[in-house]
Amino acid sequence: MKKALVIYTHIVGLAVIRALGKMGVPVYALSYSENEMGLYSKYVKGRVKVPDPRKNEEDFISRLIELSDEFKGSLLIPTDDYTVVVLSKNKELLQPHYVVAVEDWAIVQKLIEKQYTYELARSWGIPSPLTFVVNSCDEFRAVLHQLTYPCLIKPCEGHTFFDHFKVKMFKIENEDDLLARYSQIEPLGFKVMIQELIPGDDTQGVNYNSYFVNGAPIAEFTAKKVRLEPPFLGSPRVLVSKAIPEILGNGRLLLQKLNYNGFSCMEFKKDQRNGVYKLMEVNCRNNLSGLLAVTCGINFPWIQYRHLMYGEINRATSFKENVYWIDFDKDLLRFFISRKEEGYTLKQYLEPYRKEKVFAISSFDDPLPYLKRISYLTKLLFTKTIASTRNRFFAGKT
Repeated sequence: MKKALVIYTHIVGLAVIRALGKMGVPVYALSYSENEMGLYSKYVKGRVKVPDPRKNEEDFISRLIELSDEFKGSLLIPTDDYTVVVLSKNKELLQPHYVVAVEDWAIVQKLIEKQYTYELARSWGIPSPLTFVVNSCDEFRAVLHQLTYPCLIKPCEGHTFFDHFKVKMFKIENEDDLLARYSQIEPLGFKVMIQELIPGDDTQGVNYNSYFVNGAPIAEFTAKKVRLEPPFLGSPRVLVSKAIPEILGNGRLLLQKLNYNGFSCMEFKKDQRNGVYKLMEVNCRNNLSGLLAVTCGINFPWIQYRHLMYGEINRATSFKENVYWIDFDKDLLRFFISRKEEGYTLKQYLEPYRKEKVFAISSFDDPLPYLKRISYLTKLLFTKTIASTRNRFFAGKT
């Protein structure tokens, strides 16, 4: 079989490695961060260190071209937004060497830069939250009278914002809170949106995963969010596979209008005021809970691999429902610090663990990635504890 190169082997990359490796694909891990547990999967045939694309895009691309002497014709799979952006922008340069599993930049830009996504959704009649893009203090103040609270401050480009603040967005309770947050963000140069907060708890969020070829879906999968990290406004830490036919029409419409080809994960949230699912975002890469679809019978990385490398169309639209995906470390931590705040009884919290499930990282069949994860978190905790102790010691000396 032809080779697949997975770039950045954290949770998303690990899922891709396992999904392809179990099908016999020779998978190679291209890493640039110390927290990548996917490097240690038994399905990895080889590991290659590459420059961090967040710090030096030019060196990253140059290294990929150098590697083509060994990996020419392989499938290049990005698994985070940074590598999606860099590969998409440089797709023409890379195509003589690899099969690049990402759409052209003209399309990717409309999904990575969220303000364009919302503009297109509104123009095509797809419900989305009321959103104001602000580029300056004057624009910011001009929309204040149109806002209701609570609302959200969200980045136009989520991956760069998250790297700085370690959250996807900020919840804003009142105008003073909004002014304080914006004064914190504005000097850093982040382009942001002020967006209405769609009412409803974490379980109102849903995912639409699909693989499109020539304007039509050949594979579709839907799931319902159960718990988020952090609670209420974060990424999933528990999901469950569910048929959600109400989102299929608008999901298909957006991708068809964009002339999108390949895998995407679209997120919607059900507005409790009117029962309408509203578009929240579109990810043009494999998603965090990728192993859930695989466990339920739809192996998106394999579908992508066979299509791009061999021209095969493998259709898959039926899947097993009521299977859970759990990011165990995060869910365990939140059990101790957030369960009461989130309003779960012990029985409700344990429900996903009693049902058929797949864990984000831990696996008896492939244990080393989880052991690496525990080692990394232990080292991180130790380092932070030492730093905190040192700071308190020197503070007491002054």
